[in-house]
Amino acid sequence: MKSQNIFLTKKNIVKLGDFGIARVLSNTRSKAKTVVGTPYYLSPEIIESQPYSFKSDIWSLGVLLYEMCALCPPFNAGSLHQLAQKIIKGQFDRLPKNYSTQMNQLVASML
Repeated sequence: MKSQNIFLTKKNIVKLGDFGIARVLSNTRSKAKTVVGTPYYLSPEIIESQPYSFKSDIWSLGVLLYEMCALCPPFNAGSLHQLAQKIIKGQFDRLPKNYSTQMNQLVASML
């Protein structure tokens, strides 16, 4: 789940989709066998090559919620390696001050 995969129709209906991987798979006629994802949304489990579970989906939703509130991702770095380290450590700035303690707690529990 990432912000680029959320679409709003003319009738204000939210739809989810992922055209990036669909395009790749239709061109290669193969199945996805490797980790595919936008680095900002990768969970610590995926980075550490652990099995994928619903926890990774909750993580990406937490990243998305943080991004919607703060207008930037919770983890940012100058390189992929540094980004992976920040995600694994799970350290991120609190949301802007206009968000409640409960919203901060929700995001923290998802991340």
